[in-house]
Amino acid sequence: MNVLTCLKRVPETGAKIVLTDDNQEIDTTNLGFTMSPHEECAVEEAVQIAEEVGGTATALTLGPEEATEQLRTAIAMQADEGVLLETDGGEWSPHNTAQAIVEFVEAREENGDGFDLLLFGNESADTANHQVGVRVANELGLPCITSIKDLTVEDDTAVAGREIARGSEVYELPLPAVVTVKEGLNEPRYASMRARMQARQQEVERVEPERTTEPGLEKIRLESPEREEGEAEILGDSPDAVPEVVRVLEDELEVL
Repeated sequence: MNVLTCLKRVPETGAKIVLTDDNQEIDTTNLGFTMSPHEECAVEEAVQIAEEVGGTATALTLGPEEATEQLRTAIAMQADEGVLLETDGGEWSPHNTAQAIVEFVEAREENGDGFDLLLFGNESADTANHQVGVRVANELGLPCITSIKDLTVEDDTAVAGREIARGSEVYELPLPAVVTVKEGLNEPRYASMRARMQARQQEVERVEPERTTEPGLEKIRLESPEREEGEAEILGDSPDAVPEVVRVLEDELEVL
């Protein structure tokens, strides 16, 4: 069972986003980066499947050289290999990203080293386009299910569960298939310092994808949302403030 997990290098959750002067890109000078929480679960699921039924777990990302940091995190989480579809660092559209992944998967198939299951995060933590996994499935002609929080693999079938209002849905997909997963699917393992150091020594495969032109939407500019400034009122610094705290909770907030 060969499982491919596709992930994306994204700014740390909660980081302050600053735009470049031309409003075309994010200023990454002081930003930390990580992988999306959904994709951490996808990596963990790939590793668990490979451990349980035998096979390999491969992590793939499209981005600049710096994105190897996220691949090595996946390797430290016990993924078998990392693949970088190396770019100059500019943002690629969902169409171009999916096309690059499709070309890589097809090349592996031609070499007799194809994948039985392709896992994606349901959406990335930055742009949240919800598109890449679905586009890849469409281009490859594979069955696809999204928003999954329960997944098992039985022989040549994937059984996937999705939460809905007042219940859940369960799907059976013949393999190979594409599944996009959500945070909560599992509890991603913690990559130890030793595992991280070992991952630094492992070679990452590099592929240079071709970026095709496409008609469609054109980015005009990026805008940062206005930050709301909150106010705090100090009710006291001793037990004498308790009556005032109770009054605020009862009369103003109405939570008591």
